[in-house]
Amino acid sequence: MSLIIYRPLLFTCSPSPPLSSNWAHPNGRFPTWRPPPPRTTIALLFKERPHNVEPALCQTKDTYSDLRIIKTIVNCQTEWALLTNFTLNSNQPKTTMEKVRSNMTAFWKEHSQAATVEEMMLDSRARELTQHELPEILSMLPCLTGYKVLELGAGIGRYTSHLLTKAAHVTAVDFMESFVERNRQENGHHGNATFIRADVTKLDIPPNNIDFIFSNWLLMYLSDEELKSFIEKMLGWLRPGGFVFFRESCNHRSGDSKRDFNPTCYRTEAQYSHLVSSVQVEGPEGGQKFGFDIVLKKKVQTYVEMKNNPNQICWLLEKVPRSSNNQNGFSTFQQFLDNQQYTSRGILRYEKMFGAGYVSTGGPSTTKEFVDLLNLKPGQKVLDVGCGIGGGDFYMAKTFGVEVLGLDLSDNMVDIAMERAITEKLPSVQFEVADATKRTFPEGSFDVIYSRDTILHIDDKLALFKRFHSWLKPGGQLLISDYCCGEKPWTPAFESYVKQRGYVLYTPSQYGKFIQEAGFCNVRAEDRTAQFIQVIKTELQRAEAIKDEFIEEFSEEDYFTIVNGWREKLERSNSGDQRWGLFYAMRN
Repeated sequence: MSLIIYRPLLFTCSPSPPLSSNWAHPNGRFPTWRPPPPRTTIALLFKERPHNVEPALCQTKDTYSDLRIIKTIVNCQTEWALLTNFTLNSNQPKTTMEKVRSNMTAFWKEHSQAATVEEMMLDSRARELTQHELPEILSMLPCLTGYKVLELGAGIGRYTSHLLTKAAHVTAVDFMESFVERNRQENGHHGNATFIRADVTKLDIPPNNIDFIFSNWLLMYLSDEELKSFIEKMLGWLRPGGFVFFRESCNHRSGDSKRDFNPTCYRTEAQYSHLVSSVQVEGPEGGQKFGFDIVLKKKVQTYVEMKNNPNQICWLLEKVPRSSNNQNGFSTFQQFLDNQQYTSRGILRYEKMFGAGYVSTGGPSTTKEFVDLLNLKPGQKVLDVGCGIGGGDFYMAKTFGVEVLGLDLSDNMVDIAMERAITEKLPSVQFEVADATKRTFPEGSFDVIYSRDTILHIDDKLALFKRFHSWLKPGGQLLISDYCCGEKPWTPAFESYVKQRGYVLYTPSQYGKFIQEAGFCNVRAEDRTAQFIQVIKTELQRAEAIKDEFIEEFSEEDYFTIVNGWREKLERSNSGDQRWGLFYAMRN
């Protein structure tokens, strides 16, 4: 490398003894040293040009970590001023990934001197945040009993100690020696731990070897190129059915620690979700492809409540076989939903028909009627499976003082619900993107499980109802409305409709039997098709009344598409093919 010095011409200068002690900024102080990004030029400016300074050749170190290095490479006995917009020029150009690694190394060398939790979290409130954040993060993880765990970016071991008590073995990896040593000191007494200092992008792990990969604030320190490659590697390392959990700062920084430079990549939630959903790898034998399904995506509530920061996002992914035939040509069921029935525009069109805040039959009127059956009490915990855009959840929280967690597999639905939550200002209502067939909660977590016109998408309803039974407290209540069907044979038009939507439908009585078989008592299964037909007619009348407004907000094509869809729904219901059921049950 060569050092380039400006004044006003470029020249290089040979190594020499350190500058005299009067080497200083014009204001009498050394300027703040900021480690430069790779391939930049360090620019120095004479305060006065000494008559005896001549250009000369020099070689410098690859890493510039503090001001002392600059002082030792300049052969001058006068004062200099350091420009702040310096760069380092390399004779051998580095690749993009080498630049990123160099930057990250410099950044974390600066922030790992004492190996404290404050340094690692880059936040003065790190200890207070950890107290609340740790249990929240751990509650999102799957059962780790018997699992071989790979913890990436383990740091000083904030999570390592907890993972070790649950898993069969934990390999904790970090690329800062001080962090690895601190983790080893804290957790080395465990017999099921291995500690490795390594760059995670260079790890070599046999395929199908890991059950669970955990990382906390890691991917935002990788370039886009590195990230895609690394996600493919993690997918390969995991056994089929294995999980990845990662948490990232999205959109902007979260900590308040001073940073002279910040090489972090603050991506959006959508960027991460799209990338992890689109990556595929072939199995060791070839042929069968695997990808990630999103089990959950949610905000870290600790940061929302303590720092008013909604940009700390967690993902839990599962490695699953991929088949384009299963999801109408899409890689995942979630992609099918968000690109077919529940596009953002499609959701807003539904809302215009159902009523503000709602995307299910009857909107606010049926919501009030059905919720009244539950006799909700302040402080009770409600799980809304298929929460849509959140109207029912806001209603329950405001009217009855309950706490509501809304789940929906549609990213588009949850995005809109979260936007509405900002206006509603109800901390008792939370939302997450989640697959209810894979999401886990401790037994007895909820007083009520509520679901409106959503389970029609689920194939194995009995397995789902068994999960519901486990999640409810003794005496807890289940209330579901859902699309059902009449006895077969169906008309060809209804067969086509069900296939196109990907629905799995049963008669109301069959539906009720699944709930009973799952262990519930006091099961009531009601055929509410007559009410369904009346609601459709009412919604069509309202659509006619707001036709001009609808067309102005969307388009004439949108208006007739949605109205014709409602008319077809009415025809299917009148023919007996499409039914609507209401189901109530309790856990003993």
